[in-house]
Amino acid sequence: MNLLEAMEDPALFAADFEGESWGAWRVLLRVLFGLEMSAEESALFAECTGRLEPPADPCREGWIICGRRSGKSRIAALIAVFLACFRKYKLARGERGVVLVIAADRRQARVVFRYIKGLLELPLLAKRVQRETAEIIELQGSVSIEVATASYRTIRGYTVVAAVLDEIAFWRSDESASPDVEIVNALRPAMANVDGSILLALSSPYARKGVLWKMHQRHHGVEGDPVLCWQAPTATMNPTLPAEIIADALATDESAARAEWLAEFRADLEDLFDFEAITRCVVPDRMELPPVSDLHYSGFCDPSGGRRDAFTVGIAHRDGERCVVDVVRAWRPPFNPSGVVAECAALLGEYRVRKVVGDRYAGEWPREAFRSEGVQYDVAPKTKSELYLALVSSVHSERVEIPDNAAMLRELRSLERRRGSSGKDRVDHPVGGHDDLANALAGVAELILGRPRGVTWEAAIAVGERLHAAAREMDADDDEPSGWEGSSIMR
Repeated sequence: MNLLEAMEDPALFAADFEGESWGAWRVLLRVLFGLEMSAEESALFAECTGRLEPPADPCREGWIICGRRSGKSRIAALIAVFLACFRKYKLARGERGVVLVIAADRRQARVVFRYIKGLLELPLLAKRVQRETAEIIELQGSVSIEVATASYRTIRGYTVVAAVLDEIAFWRSDESASPDVEIVNALRPAMANVDGSILLALSSPYARKGVLWKMHQRHHGVEGDPVLCWQAPTATMNPTLPAEIIADALATDESAARAEWLAEFRADLEDLFDFEAITRCVVPDRMELPPVSDLHYSGFCDPSGGRRDAFTVGIAHRDGERCVVDVVRAWRPPFNPSGVVAECAALLGEYRVRKVVGDRYAGEWPREAFRSEGVQYDVAPKTKSELYLALVSSVHSERVEIPDNAAMLRELRSLERRRGSSGKDRVDHPVGGHDDLANALAGVAELILGRPRGVTWEAAIAVGERLHAAAREMDADDDEPSGWEGSSIMR
């Protein structure tokens, strides 16, 4: 029995995948598993792959790029169950093959796992289940289905008979800046000796970077390619979705909506930093420098309420025309904010820093909390995006010495620059990511390098506040305000 026959069998998956909403998926699966197609199905194949001739044999890899609400997770679960229950694999005595389903995070992994469990509750398949845990289902025939989150460490040691990668464009990891690339690189050797193994990635697109973008560039529209790259909007893969939902999204944020619903890679996003430029600024094996009595230090703080984001602080000093970052430290949630402020103030005291600069987090709370510890808290005149954009020139000119802090370096390398239609760029971490340590670094570097030598930070803040007020007045008198941040006086 092939997968299409299983989808149409009333005793198997027919009830779960009936109706027109799965018609395009059936065509895709015919291509993926080397099954014959009709002329109408061949036309859809050409539309979604940019190829005229479908492959005659099953594909060894499939890169499926579809819009949101297309049914990707349900199809991922279906393929995983089919490959585990309806295929036989040549395994050594005592060896267990794994159908590995990798999701972006624990929440997404639970979604896919629930779909898998639901399909395995069918009477014909339930008797195949030997043992079940929160993440693994062991089946008869020495095959298991395992669901994991995006970590290249989880791949080592497996015999992977099939891999299903769910929403790979959105994989983020605390272990690596490029978990998608590293996991795929680890999977291919784990599947190399398994006849009939298949690697399948299903995802909505995101920025023009990462392994999904690279595979699209390499394989989409290439005739005779054994790797399938299929790209289709939500309306093609799920025609039952109301059209007004997509229309409303396009009217609200066209760039984001074209990626999420039309399956187009975003052209307005790019990496903020060049990888090699950051590496040149890192001092190997230097995590922190102790305080020196004759140096003047500055401190920047990125506060947090202790629930989701880390509470971070950066301390640095000037060495000629360079900024030497002595400390970048984080307190990970959950924590008591008042207790962390006390610890942060004590650390600042070791470097004789009695005035710290930070963002406008939570109104007056940081000022009051630090004041109670004998530290003055001033609000930074620049936004987080402006701090990051200023850091770019400092990094590329090698005017900043960066500690060898792996977590902070991952955050820096993952920062994204979004091109604004008004000409003003915005910088932030990717979806599901963090930038607390990176923000502390950018803030303290600006304290050192963002003002001329000999000018105190207090004077620089006062000038900045006067410029802000003047720019607001200019915009108030303008018939078409441009926003004080982008006014000529601020530039």
